[in-house]
Order: sequence, then C-alpha cells, then structure tokens
Amino acid sequence: MRDQLERYRTYLVAERNASPYTVRNYIGEIEEFIAFAEAEGVTRWDQVDKALVRRWLATLRDQGYVSASIARRLSELRAFCTFLAREGVLRDNPLAGMASPRATRRQPRVLSYDEVVALLAAPDSSTPQGQRDRAILELLYGSGIRLGELEGLRVGDVDLARREARVLGKGNKERVALFGSRAEEALRQYLRDGRPRLANPRTGDALFLNRFGRRLGRVSIIRMINRYSKQAGIERKVTPHALRHSFATHLVDEGVDIRLIQEMLGHESPATTQRYTHVSQARLHEVVRQAHPRGRLSGNPDKEVSS
Repeated sequence: MRDQLERYRTYLVAERNASPYTVRNYIGEIEEFIAFAEAEGVTRWDQVDKALVRRWLATLRDQGYVSASIARRLSELRAFCTFLAREGVLRDNPLAGMASPRATRRQPRVLSYDEVVALLAAPDSSTPQGQRDRAILELLYGSGIRLGELEGLRVGDVDLARREARVLGKGNKERVALFGSRAEEALRQYLRDGRPRLANPRTGDALFLNRFGRRLGRVSIIRMINRYSKQAGIERKVTPHALRHSFATHLVDEGVDIRLIQEMLGHESPATTQRYTHVSQARLHEVVRQAHPRGRLSGNPDKEVSS
C-alpha cells in the first residue's frame, strides 16, 4: 500500500505542481489511514471499502478531530483512490459518492486593533532579530499574506517604493500584495540594518533569515508570533492566520469594498471573503449591546419592544 503512495507523491509533485506543504500533509494523512487499515487486517488497496473508511472516520471523531479535519482527510483519501483507479490499481473508486461529514464553519479568530498595536510594538527594534520580527509582523498584518507566502519571499520580491510584495499563493498562483507605510518602514530598517547582520557568505536571496543566515522557517515564525503575543499580554493564541483575518476584518470595519479585499487576499471565491462581513456584524452587535443605552437592558436584546 505504501508503494502506491510513493507513486502518488511523485504525481502530486511532477503533475499537480503541489507545494511541499500540501504534499507533506496529503502523504502524512493517507499514511495514517494505511496504519489504521493494516491494524484492521487490510493490506491491499483493492480490499478498501466504505465500511473500513467509516470505521476510520469514527475513530478520528472519537479522538477529538473536528468535522472539518475529518472531511479533509476523507477528501484526500478519495482523491488518492481516484488516482489509483486511473492508474489501473483499482477497477473503480470505492469511495465515490461517500458523503463527507458536515463541517461547522468556524468564524475567523480576529484581534482587536489595540491587541494588534501591542503585538507590533513587542519586538526590540535595536537588534537584528527584533528588526526582522517587527518587519514580519507589520507585513503579515499590513498585507494579509499567508504564512507560506511570507516564508517564500525573496529580497527581489519586495518593492518598497511601490509598497508591493510579489507572492506565490495557493496553486502556485502569483499575485501582488500591497502593504502600507508602517510595513514599508519596518522592512526598510530590516533590509538596511538587520538582514546584513544576519547574512553570511552562503546566504541566498531569502528575505527573512534566521540566526544562521538561512531562510527563516514557518515553525520559527509561528513560535516567534506566539512569544510576542504573550509578551504583549494577549491571552489567547495568536497565529499568522489570525493576523490575516484581522487585516481583512479591520478593512471591512473601515468600509472597504469586499471585492477589493477578495483581490488583496487572493481568494478565488467571493464566498470565502464574505465571512469577514459576518465577523464584523457580530462585533457590531456586541458594540450595540455594550454601548447603546437600549442595548444594556436585561432580557432578549433581539426582541422588539412594543409601543
């Protein structure tokens, strides 16, 4: 079963041009299924059926996986079985027509503007690492780019004069992300002072460098943001994606057209961007309940008062 999985890895890289992150996730999660199947006495792909997969999904549910994660794993396994059928390993896809668990759409985690300000002020800009970290935080919040897009940036991808960054997004689609004056200022200081002190003769063109002069990885970026969020007094977990969500939601709050935000985020579907309007509506209701004199009355705030 694992031999076929290696063929699929080659297919994802060579023909689908999938990112290393996508390949790692797909292969790793299908390997989890293979381990489950082997424990159930299944050793060949033509022995896989819907009953086996349903038992696997039930095990995942018992382990505490949310519906979205379970649905993603089923989708990955279904796509793999389609590949096996196309390669002649299976006569047909045994999972065709198998319904995915209904995923509960979670609202994006959004920071308040005051929390963002505290987070951006946390790095020590007198050190090379602090200058780098401040530039990363300002760019994530100032442009809304994804973690993978930021990690892959090269020096030549950033145009400070135009306040633009050329990023490689999902599906290897290139787009231009825009950022503001604060991000420009932080990037300019990092490129002038911080990056030259982190670089060494073997350093390539990666924009953000670690202390060894190599490209700063996503795990280091996640840990860095978590460290500064605690330093800023933010009690909940802060991720790079939370900064992207905050970027979008704060633009909605300021009245920016949702279609422009869709373009800036690199969303193909307007529905993906539309959820940020729901977040803002929820925050608006909270403001009314807390601040408006009629919002503080006890009882059901949605019940209309009769005249």
